[in-house]
Order: sequence, then C-alpha cells, then structure tokens
Amino acid sequence: MPYYRSAGEIPRKRHTQFRRPDGGLYAEELMGQEGFSSDSSLLYHRYPPTAITAAEVYEHPGGGQTPNLPLKPRHLRTHKLGAGPADAVLGRIPLLANGDVRIGYAIADRPSPLYRNAVGDECLYVEEGSATIETTFGALSVGPGDYVVIPTSVVHRIVPEGLVRILTIEATGHIGPPKRYLSVRGQFLEHAPYCERDQRAPVSPLQVEGEDVEVYVRHRAGWTRHVYAHHPFDVVGWDGCLYPWAFSIHDFEPITGRVHQPPPVHQTFEGPNFVVCSFVPRKVDYHPLAIPVPYNHHNVDSDEMMFYTGGNYEARRGSGIEQGSISLHPSGFTHGPQPGAVERAIGAEAFDELAVMVDTFRPLDLCDAGLSVEDSGYAWTWNRS
Repeated sequence: MPYYRSAGEIPRKRHTQFRRPDGGLYAEELMGQEGFSSDSSLLYHRYPPTAITAAEVYEHPGGGQTPNLPLKPRHLRTHKLGAGPADAVLGRIPLLANGDVRIGYAIADRPSPLYRNAVGDECLYVEEGSATIETTFGALSVGPGDYVVIPTSVVHRIVPEGLVRILTIEATGHIGPPKRYLSVRGQFLEHAPYCERDQRAPVSPLQVEGEDVEVYVRHRAGWTRHVYAHHPFDVVGWDGCLYPWAFSIHDFEPITGRVHQPPPVHQTFEGPNFVVCSFVPRKVDYHPLAIPVPYNHHNVDSDEMMFYTGGNYEARRGSGIEQGSISLHPSGFTHGPQPGAVERAIGAEAFDELAVMVDTFRPLDLCDAGLSVEDSGYAWTWNRS
C-alpha cells in the first residue's frame, strides 16, 4: 500500500542511532516486499526482533481438497458448518483453494494465538460481529462489512468481541488496490471507487510485555511454532508504505450506467491470479429498456466465487442462496440469473444487495469442509420454470 504513514516515535533520519531512555539502541527492522525493490516500512523495537529461544514443527490439521468433479456450479452454506466457535487462525475452516489463493471461513469467540503468514497477504472480510486485530504496527478495530488487508509476515492476532464470522482470503503473494485505480506514484485516481480517506491503519504502536512468547508461522514448507524471547508487540514507532489496513465495504462507491455494468466495475482488490469485488446497494441501470440483472455469461478464463453477506441478491432469488452462502460458478459453465429474475428486475431502480466476489484465473478445488455443507441441488435450479 503506497500511501505513507507514520506512528509513534521515529528518528529524523533513517538507519541512524535511535536510543532508548536508558541509552541503549532501539532495534531497527525493515519490513519490505520484493526484496528491497518495493513498498516497505521501518519499525523500531525495544528488543531484537530476531531473538527466538525455540522452534518446533506444528502439525496443522489442514484438510483434503478435490477438483470440482463432475464440473458443475456449487452452493456452500457456511452457516451450516458443524464446527463450533474456535479462534480465527488455528480454527479457520478451508472451503475452496488453488495454487494462488485459499478461501476459508472462521467462526471465532476467543483470541487467536500470535500468527505470521509468511506465504502471502491475507484479506479478511468481517461478515458479523466485531474484533480487534492486534499487530506489530498497532491495533485495528473492525466490524461488519470491514475488509482487512494484512501484509505478508506481519505478526498479529485476532481478538473477537463476542462471536465473529470472517471470510478469509489467503494469497500466495500480495493483495492491493487494482493498478488502474492508482497513479504511477500510488495515489488513488479520481475514477477509483474508494480512496485514502476511506482507509484505516493503526495510529499508534501497541506495546505488550512478555517473555517466551509463542508465534505460529505458516510458511511454504508447512507450519512452525517459534518462541520469542520478548513479546513482538514492542514497537515504539514505525513509518513507511507497508502496514495492515482496513476498509469498509460500505465506503465502496458503486459505478453504474444506463445499461448493466460488467463485474470489473465492482473490483476492490487484486492478488496473484485473482481479484476481489464488492457488490453493494446501488441505483441500477437507467436506460428505458434496461435489464438490471446480469446477462448470462461464461468467463472462459476464471472461476467465480460469490459470498452473500447481506440484502437481497436479485439474480439468485429462488436458488436457495441465503445469508452466508457461497456460490461457485466454474469456468466451463455458463451462468446467469435464475429463471424469472430477468422479468422481475425490469423497472427496478435500485438493488439492496451485499456480496463479496473472488474471481480466480485457475480452477478452485473443493475442500472437505466445503463439500460437507454443499447444497447438492443447486446446479439444477436453472432448470426450473
């Protein structure tokens, strides 16, 4: 995220002496992407961020995944998941995955352990409830409708306030605003559906005392549990263009037109071989002969996953889709409105719908937990008169 921010105490000049009140030096840490060739931030720790006292393999339960065979549209009902509340990291339930992204769901009522994802960025979408996300950069308060982008390797934990439901999008690279929304220097352009004023980042460092503190690390070879000599939340200040940030779906400004607009107008983020889009309440097409719902379409290069999180999604009425549903419309299948939706929509002036879409450019596999809550009749709902 190329928007510069600063929090806490930092020295006037980078990479110069910055001393604690007792005269010792603060420990400087550069966190950056693509080696030293992209966005970064400098953090100043009270203790060395390198000091670990133990490391052991953690056997994460994971779960199996299978290709979408036979090829057909799918409907997964996240609110039917049998697992009880857990934490939002180790209790995360994988639903769909490929080599670029893993999409899961968390039902959490307790703090997660400290966690670092060293594989890629994470984008969390809060469906229900509120939480505080504590990080080495500071804390973010989040609630229903918030997206949270957590850069690769940022140590954090998720602390729910009661029960919280979260859609989790775990990339194998970096997640950020679409490049077409940004100037060459990273400023949001005038046609972008959101801007810097809509983004929230930690405003002050978070300092926690502690010794021999466990941090779970997901990395490309598996999982490891590190024990740090001192709590990693010991930063007195930081500055730069890389940090966790939040953005509310309710601040996304929809782009509309005289006739139906294609899904790219809803794009919110891009990641490696996938995009994230936001469908929000909006006025719809105003040509006198407009058909407001989508036309039948076949995205030959992508799988389309839609998470329904509020309002009434007009194009899916009669299909069984409900709050918390996930639909998967794969490449190789033409999809579109349910029978009757086109006629019903004619003359509509506005849609009250809320949904998060992830389009992937490689096929999504089905994880065991997703198959356990599949509505097996969904594929045949277009055959109803």
